[in-house]
Amino acid sequence: MTNPHLPMESHSVQPIGYIESDFPDKFGVPRQPGLAVAARASLILVPPYDDPLAVRGLEAFSHLWLTFVFHHSPARWTPLVRPPRLGGNAKVGVFASRSTHRPNRLGQSLVKLSRIDIGGVDIGGNDDRARVRLALTGCDLISGTPVLDIKPYLPWAEALPDARAGYAPAPPPQLAVRFSAAAEATLATRADAASLRELIRQVLAQDPRPAYRKSAEERLYGVRLRDVDVRFQVESTALTGRSGIHVIEIDIGN
Repeated sequence: MTNPHLPMESHSVQPIGYIESDFPDKFGVPRQPGLAVAARASLILVPPYDDPLAVRGLEAFSHLWLTFVFHHSPARWTPLVRPPRLGGNAKVGVFASRSTHRPNRLGQSLVKLSRIDIGGVDIGGNDDRARVRLALTGCDLISGTPVLDIKPYLPWAEALPDARAGYAPAPPPQLAVRFSAAAEATLATRADAASLRELIRQVLAQDPRPAYRKSAEERLYGVRLRDVDVRFQVESTALTGRSGIHVIEIDIGN
């Protein structure tokens, strides 16, 4: 029997803006924010939330909480999920995870605010008629992600280094990443060579393959970052026998 004291009505929400990021696809997106600090993104506010008054004072904060929708995930949920940190084998309750398969498909991400642009100029500009764009780094959201809310991050209230982290007590291990001569040659032709190289290294060092594939293999994988296709292979290093990432080629396309 439904408890009459618990409101069961639905609540409608609408995006305040959308993400443009270095991640056009789901594959390769870091599994937590801040793991690839080279990842750039913008949050573009939409009417009527693109009023510059709505972000007045936000520039005083270095980091933001974004509430967003996992819009590429199925509109269904399961009570048990398989976290990648447990190898994709063990199951935990969905509410004991950060799985995308949630009842309302809501996510939360902590990102760094680099600057606020209004009409293509810094927030100190005078064009109050133009839309608002927040430049972000360390973002783990794909392009097109609908954002529902923004809140400033308060380190004195929300940074709890002694808190227990369950089955994810530390950041995931990093793999060594090396670039082939062909990949380095392609990077050399790019104006953003340094930042793109670091983005590729940070993303691939986390091994973006499915959790059950964690050993070296001959298969060639591809991940799209910014406007390039990166093809890589996981191999064992000769000295340690541990897995590492070899970037075979970088295709800049057309």
